[in-house]
Amino acid sequence: MITTRALVALGIFAALAAGTPANPAASSERNDAASQQAKIGAFGLDLSTRDATIRPGDDFFRYANGHWLDTHEIPADRTRWGASEVLDEDAQQKVHALIEALPASAATGSVAQKVGDFYRAFMDTDAINRAGLAPAQPALNAIAAARTHAELLRLMGRADFALMSPMQLRIRADDKNPDRYVVSITQSGLGLPDRDYYLKTETVYTDVRAKYQAHIERMLTLAGDADASSEAASIVQLETQIAAVHWPAAKRRERDLTYNLRTHSELNDLAPGFAWQELLGAAGVDGQKDYIVRELDAIGALGALFNEVPVERWQSYLRYHYLISVADVLPKPIDDESFDFYGRVLNGQKEQRERWKRAVSAVNASLGEAAGQLYVEHYFTPAARAQVIALVENLRTAYGERIRHLSWMSAGTKKVALQKLATFRPKIGYPNTWRDYATLEVRPGDAFGNAERAARFEWHRQVVRINLPTDRDEWNMTPQTVNAYYNPTFNEVVFPAVILQSPFFDPAADPAVNYGAIGGVIGHEMGHGFDDQGAKSDAHGVLRTWWQPQDEIAFKKLVDHLAAQYDTFEALPGLHVNGRLTLGENIGDLGGLSVSYAAYHLSLHGRHAPVIDGLTGDQRFFLAWAQGWQSLYRDELLRKLVVSNPHSPPQFRVNGVVRNMDAWYAAFDVSPTDRLYLPPAERVRIW
Repeated sequence: MITTRALVALGIFAALAAGTPANPAASSERNDAASQQAKIGAFGLDLSTRDATIRPGDDFFRYANGHWLDTHEIPADRTRWGASEVLDEDAQQKVHALIEALPASAATGSVAQKVGDFYRAFMDTDAINRAGLAPAQPALNAIAAARTHAELLRLMGRADFALMSPMQLRIRADDKNPDRYVVSITQSGLGLPDRDYYLKTETVYTDVRAKYQAHIERMLTLAGDADASSEAASIVQLETQIAAVHWPAAKRRERDLTYNLRTHSELNDLAPGFAWQELLGAAGVDGQKDYIVRELDAIGALGALFNEVPVERWQSYLRYHYLISVADVLPKPIDDESFDFYGRVLNGQKEQRERWKRAVSAVNASLGEAAGQLYVEHYFTPAARAQVIALVENLRTAYGERIRHLSWMSAGTKKVALQKLATFRPKIGYPNTWRDYATLEVRPGDAFGNAERAARFEWHRQVVRINLPTDRDEWNMTPQTVNAYYNPTFNEVVFPAVILQSPFFDPAADPAVNYGAIGGVIGHEMGHGFDDQGAKSDAHGVLRTWWQPQDEIAFKKLVDHLAAQYDTFEALPGLHVNGRLTLGENIGDLGGLSVSYAAYHLSLHGRHAPVIDGLTGDQRFFLAWAQGWQSLYRDELLRKLVVSNPHSPPQFRVNGVVRNMDAWYAAFDVSPTDRLYLPPAERVRIW
């Protein structure tokens, strides 16, 4: 199977607010402006969301958000609801309006024609239903016609089919040579979120597996299979075998363990008898000097498993997963069945999203920068971009000061760390150069074909540049994506336009609020450059050892302590946060908020922050961080994320961070009798 998703550090999964005073006078003026113009409350915070019956030191997340949590519900078509989801809903509405305004008579080949026709074809469910399974038949026939494992691998390598397989091909910048692209091979092949869903024996997981098998049977029955029941059982059994050799999610985070350069002949040694040439040749990447194998022993085991399992079993597996991958452009019964399991069962979503919202998401997935260009032209200003750049530079200054004064890091390592900090590249709002979709053909009324051609276009776009210098101006998120990310291979921090606007971007807000909100987000992403994995790359993005041995020991001791703290957090009864899986994001949160706090105080230039509505500057700072994570989750989604996602649940991204910051204790008079209290010696201070 091939994939076109770039590999970058996962984003923060939240959107917060910004603003930067350049000097004391500006700070005073901003406070005046905040009282008159702030979009939220009097100065950027909604004080009505708090629960005054909760002591801040017992549960700061509920203290800041308790009333909101108790008085809001998750919309039926959502699996979570909070600050970032409100902004995402607004962005979808805006992109929808822009697309609807595009003329149906736009010139053939123009961006307007492609975006408009892609959207309208996806919306034409009557045409989709009339077509039935006919659009999918070429792929289904090809799967049925395969007689050997080699023929199956040729199908798995085709970009237009994008079939599921135990291994996935990706094209990415080389971690040890960031100036070139390389093909990586990684474990894949599961329909459930993670290996734990197949291997754990608790009732919640056995129930999901039973429902999964029943769902597969229904899906294959809809597709006309005569023996769907036995096929479904075979597929679940096969995926359980795949899961058994997969690396756990926490181990897959280790960037040095997942960098294994192998030549073509060495691939044959890794998985003897596996027809690598067929897979790589069909994908158009067989002529490479070397490849990166991520989960080395797992890939070898998966190659052996592929050869051992009869072709007929793989055909059932491929048929089911292909139908799932294209279900949204197939007739309603298939689309509904796909949602019933992957929406309702796995994520707890009560209702399918309206078709127009799904159409906007489809456009964003296939023509994201084309839609993003429309969005930026209407909703993002150069002034907003300039303000965020200024705030990034304030955070950079604060990071530098904190690195220089670290007690646990030696001078030699500090020197390289400061070089890395100095070369951080911020990308704000939108790309300097928009993606060219000239060779992507979009046909009116052909939703299925458009999706297939978009997949082929994107894979080809990546294949043809393998032998070219890496494109450091490329973005891996669209401007309308509510998120942000750090890319260690390019040493860059990226903040899409949509998170830098009201209600989360407010130039009139109090500086303490802006530093606690977007400052914490910016600090988080910059902090990924110095987390347990990002710190393995140097200033040029090269994966190498640049720490002195004694510094690595000191750092490991600190982060081990932080991981142990998060291991104690219980997200659902009996389900604890995995401190190792979430370690990088937790380091990013703690380091980012600590540095943003320092930057806030640097911005005061020695002046005392005013008290506003009875709140000190430090109190407003910490409340802004907490309100940024204001959110409700469905239990099913929460379980999935805790098992497989490197981010801690929102309440722990608040409580787990503040309890390690001395300033929070002073700001809210937290005492040893409070539940979140940690003795000073147990507080983790990294950056």
